[in-house]
Amino acid sequence: MITLDDKGIFCPQAGIYVDPWKPVERAVITHAHADHARWGMKHYLAHEQSRSILKYRLGADINLETLPYNTAIHINGVRLSLHPAGHIPGSAQVRLEYKGQVAVVSGDYKTEADGISSPFTPISCHVFVSECTFGLPIYRWDRQESIFAGLNKWWADNAAENRCTVVFAYSLGKAQRILRHLDQDTGPVFVHGSIWNTNAALEADGILLPEVRKVSREIPKTQYKNALVLAPPSAAGSPWMKQFAPYRTAICSGWMNVRGTRRRRAADAGFVLSDHADWAGLNGAIAATGASKIYLTHGFNEAFARHLREQGLEALVLDTLFEGDAADARDD
Repeated sequence: MITLDDKGIFCPQAGIYVDPWKPVERAVITHAHADHARWGMKHYLAHEQSRSILKYRLGADINLETLPYNTAIHINGVRLSLHPAGHIPGSAQVRLEYKGQVAVVSGDYKTEADGISSPFTPISCHVFVSECTFGLPIYRWDRQESIFAGLNKWWADNAAENRCTVVFAYSLGKAQRILRHLDQDTGPVFVHGSIWNTNAALEADGILLPEVRKVSREIPKTQYKNALVLAPPSAAGSPWMKQFAPYRTAICSGWMNVRGTRRRRAADAGFVLSDHADWAGLNGAIAATGASKIYLTHGFNEAFARHLREQGLEALVLDTLFEGDAADARDD
């Protein structure tokens, strides 16, 4: 029921692709990040909370149909439904059932509830298509309460020195998660234009977000002294940053788990915050599906496949164009 060709992951019985990277007739989109949602498909199907963000990113005129979670449609005898992936708002796993066999394509996912996305729900299946962006034992996340406590304290320390705090995070998903957990008693929160526009699209589909202000030339520089500014990674080192001086910078990413990454990216601080499952999350999610055959799409897939085979599972690597935690850095 699941094959791979030069256009992407294909279900031949239904005639649909999941997150294809070349133009196709019918595409089911797991979420709106750039490596999973591409322009040029004749017909798109996605979760209803992805409607406005997909139209913002791909064009208002795309032919888009949406579904709520846990609602099935039938295509050529295949029962298709979408289920929460917990990755970002509107992210979905695609469940395909045909003649008693069930396959689930998960897209990207995380297993910790983040307070803004519908929490990941394991789906029983025979075949499970999984990412493994952080599929090595060194990648283990602390609970987000601890991470955000550290981030809020760091902001407060900067504000006490009349320094602006600039946090780099992907415009879709990570930025909104951070906003939900900031202690805004410390000072005002401003966002880069790309995050402002992304917030507007998400709010149009019912995602509730804290009030923030958009960075603009009309705002006096003095208002940034104790503020937190949220910006995409592409803003780092750009002339746009000069208006916030003096400032300190931080990166929020799962890659901060590796010693030296913050130094190489020239940031003052790094917080280990990822919207992908860590080692324990990947293993737990796969076990919860009960699947005996696992396809691995991107990340440390060769190493993770060997690990799964040692557990007695049939694990196969798919050569996809998905990029995991690096993909959305260019979305600014």
